[in-house]
Amino acid sequence: MTHTLRDSALAPAGHDKMNWVRGRMPIVGRIRERYLEERPLEGQRVAISLHLEAKTAVLAELLHQGGAEVAITSSNPLTAQDDVAAALAERGVIVHALRGATPEEFDQLHQRVLDLEPTLIIDDGGELTERLHKERAELAPGIVGGAEETTTGVLRLKALARAQRLRYPMVLVNDADMKHLFDNRYGTGQSSWEGIMRATNLVVAGKTVVVAGYGWCGRGVADRARGLGARVIVTEVNPVRANEALMDGHQVMPMAEAASWGDYFVTVTGNYGVVREEHFQVMKDGAILANAGHFDVEVDVAALKRMAKATHPGRGPESVGYELQDGRVLWLLAEGRLVNLAAGDGHPAEIMDLTFALQALSLEDLLKTRPQPGVYPVNPDVDAWVAKIRLQALNRRIDVLTPQQRDYLENS
Repeated sequence: MTHTLRDSALAPAGHDKMNWVRGRMPIVGRIRERYLEERPLEGQRVAISLHLEAKTAVLAELLHQGGAEVAITSSNPLTAQDDVAAALAERGVIVHALRGATPEEFDQLHQRVLDLEPTLIIDDGGELTERLHKERAELAPGIVGGAEETTTGVLRLKALARAQRLRYPMVLVNDADMKHLFDNRYGTGQSSWEGIMRATNLVVAGKTVVVAGYGWCGRGVADRARGLGARVIVTEVNPVRANEALMDGHQVMPMAEAASWGDYFVTVTGNYGVVREEHFQVMKDGAILANAGHFDVEVDVAALKRMAKATHPGRGPESVGYELQDGRVLWLLAEGRLVNLAAGDGHPAEIMDLTFALQALSLEDLLKTRPQPGVYPVNPDVDAWVAKIRLQALNRRIDVLTPQQRDYLENS
């Protein structure tokens, strides 16, 4: 078995990380018990492009335990953890991942994963799907289907489907209730601020935080900022979401106005050029720029570099100061990439337990239903099962409709 690793000697530390999170992912654990007995993925080949850290490694291990041959890479050059990659390679999964991969290496790593000639795909941001459609289209007829984890990836898949160019079925895991209501909101909210605080070691209380985008991820980032004692300004292009932000107690204004107020800027839109040159020109000295969207295009890093006369090292490698012509320094975190993973460890294990259970079960569902090419929601029964098992794991009980109540709802 051939792997692409930074250093296989790092594996012991990666095993420790995986062991820690595995014990805190009870839903995946319940699936594992069945997979070890039934091996429902026997004969399948699964290609994965996700942020390669400990929780993701547990998912890849789960699919392998279910009988599949699994190959994995990271969906972002800065979110592969080399120790976890080395540990996962010792557990029977094919790993092609390097933290800090160059653009050329990043493409090669994805190509090596696709060399598996997958029958199933788990994708993040549409990375594998885009490469397969553009460069490896000969593999498409052999693919039963796949599952997509992110808002950005869902947008790309829907565009492909509208153009009738999507070559196989994809389940939109991101849109499931047990994903976006928890992973996007609570996961992104907590992990983004963990990454920001780890990279800066600065106080948030009493500061002004500008959150660009008020989807589920933006709601989480804004809510956690307020919980840390910050004043929150939301910028939006959607009038409904702008009204939601107002009624949630945040200020709402265009980025052109917010730019001069913010101490922290966090982008979560999925779009490009959200914070750009005209905004940099009016920002405070010391303003901190972070991105929690999938791609490194929301903060115009090229413009920031072009405007800078010098750069300064920050607290660690995750922060760089760009000194502008007038002496102001703007601090960019994680090169404008995903701050929660490039400067932190990503979402909490209990959150990813939900998402990764949906991923695994959606692959099983595809094997049973064999739908035509297109985009599909998560099976509602799968969503409900994950919710039920989560409550059981927490030892929580809820009410059950009586026959009379059910009859009233169905027939009144």
